[in-house]
Amino acid sequence: AKPVTSKTHRRILTGVCHKVVRDRTILICDEGSRNVWLKSGKNNLAAFFLAQTHKKPQSCAELVFMNGTLMRFSPLLVLAFFATPVLAESPPVTTLFGANLDSHMASSFHDLDAMVDFTKVALKQDPGNGMLAERLFSANVLKGDLASAEGLAPLVIKTNSQQRTARLVLGLKDFRDHRYADARAQFNEAAYTPFGILASTLLNAWSYAGEDSLNAALKELDKLDSQPGFNNYRAFHTALIADYMGNKIRADAAYKSAYQLAPGSLRVVQAYGNYLERQDNKADAEKIYRAYLTADNGNVMITQQLKDLANAPKPQPFVATPNAAAGEILFSISSAMSSEETGEAAVTFAQLALPLTSDRDFVLATLAGAQNNMKDIEASTASYEQISKTSPLRDFADMQIAVNQLILDHKPEAIDKLKQLVLRSPNDIDANVTLGGAYRSNEQYTEAADTYDKAIALMSGNEANAWHVYYDRGITYDHLKQYDKSEADFRKALELSKDDPQVLNYLGYSMIDRGINLDEALSMVKKAVSLKPNDGYITDSLGWAYFVLKNYTDATTYCERAVDLIPSDPIIAEHLGDVYWRGGRELEARFQWQHALDNHPDDADVPRITAKLKDGLPPDLAAKPADAPTTTDPAKKPDNG
Repeated sequence: AKPVTSKTHRRILTGVCHKVVRDRTILICDEGSRNVWLKSGKNNLAAFFLAQTHKKPQSCAELVFMNGTLMRFSPLLVLAFFATPVLAESPPVTTLFGANLDSHMASSFHDLDAMVDFTKVALKQDPGNGMLAERLFSANVLKGDLASAEGLAPLVIKTNSQQRTARLVLGLKDFRDHRYADARAQFNEAAYTPFGILASTLLNAWSYAGEDSLNAALKELDKLDSQPGFNNYRAFHTALIADYMGNKIRADAAYKSAYQLAPGSLRVVQAYGNYLERQDNKADAEKIYRAYLTADNGNVMITQQLKDLANAPKPQPFVATPNAAAGEILFSISSAMSSEETGEAAVTFAQLALPLTSDRDFVLATLAGAQNNMKDIEASTASYEQISKTSPLRDFADMQIAVNQLILDHKPEAIDKLKQLVLRSPNDIDANVTLGGAYRSNEQYTEAADTYDKAIALMSGNEANAWHVYYDRGITYDHLKQYDKSEADFRKALELSKDDPQVLNYLGYSMIDRGINLDEALSMVKKAVSLKPNDGYITDSLGWAYFVLKNYTDATTYCERAVDLIPSDPIIAEHLGDVYWRGGRELEARFQWQHALDNHPDDADVPRITAKLKDGLPPDLAAKPADAPTTTDPAKKPDNG
């Protein structure tokens, strides 16, 4: 069999049309303010381990050696973990120490149910322990049990007066009950981070609106002028507050300003269009809807508003109450945080928004995406399942449930769900693309190629991610050994993507592998590495390309670099072992092959690597490619826009 190396990340593309809440859909602050927040995030090694494996460790060895990084636990903690290797299977714990320890471990692995259970046991024995109360409070918020969180918040604040979420929970309780001055006192205590300042200022402004004080509300919003990147929020909520309070002149000007600042924000377009419709200005409403659809092909929410424009009665205000406005504020902040680095914060704000919002389905979609980022796949699926059967987001939700099933390796169920979706909506490009990805994930390459054909036939060619469909179909043809077709698709993908490094990498190595266009091919892989120098899979590709070309010096350089970048990948380690063997470094080669086995390769790879460890590398023996872990496309969740 021919050697095929690490040419691509295996992935599931969930569409090309930005049909729901992707990219420009929600976020109305700029990248500057978003980056301020991201820089304050902290890495969690246990969460990172879960991100790679989607499972709890089955032994202490798996816990301690995560992704090639030694986690430094106290000896007592390590010994305790030996005694309880899997949290979900632990016996009931009655001691304070044992319950506290297991609660801490459950927190590290984002096992919210176990975290709540163990922390309750510990807190029952030490009811004044603020640290335990804060841990239980946080778990309850993440689970959406806000009633329990409200009960714990006073104890949390007694121990940690600056616990932002506890202040928000108590402030929102006062806000709902129209105790606006008390709510402001709580919100002000939470205003010590960029997004804390944003949330507090917007909520305070709406509390003044609830007291029927427009001037006080607008004066509060003026505070955002000193915060970089928040001018879009200020303009948007100025418009919403003026609209809510019936000040048409100010609302007209503010909506125009908000739209000029963020014409690509779904929420701004929805709110402004809604306002224009209520002013009987359907012509201008139609213009902004169509302009948005031109830039964001097929967005189901705007498509529905455009459809309703002709026949539906005049809509209700986009934000009709201060409570609904609070939900909008919390939801928009959640969507701005929807990334792996800020997953817990995104879930927290979405859960806080859910009981307040007037747009429950949209918030549920955002919550589900944030839960997916936290690798809480079951919770993500449960949130998607709550979306109304009549919602424009229903097809999107079903598609994402199928993607979650793929993440959990429930491939037949995922394919069945996607087939039902395509049967229901045969012209849905996203559904067809996702089904093609599911077939490819299940190594049903003929079915995948046929499905990608259908998706491409439905495309206009102007879709933002159109290149990726050609790329994925090219990979499929490569597996089917239809190399002329695969090369044509890769070259089309390069044309549309303006030389995406993944496409350069795959096509370049494919040609090296087949011994054609060698100068062009090596240049492609080199360019891919220059564009993504910290991508271990692409770096491994270049090293393996040099290995195939028998340039063992350069092969060593790049394969060593790839192992440094991704020390946990068994096939990359195997490649470095092969390179060392060919370079006469046999002891180091065996070390790398053993490292490959220790990193849990696929069952099919174990005999090959074991044979190398025993007998070395026979002449002309090829190694298997290194594939990146299967992931879903970033377009799958509601994100920022």
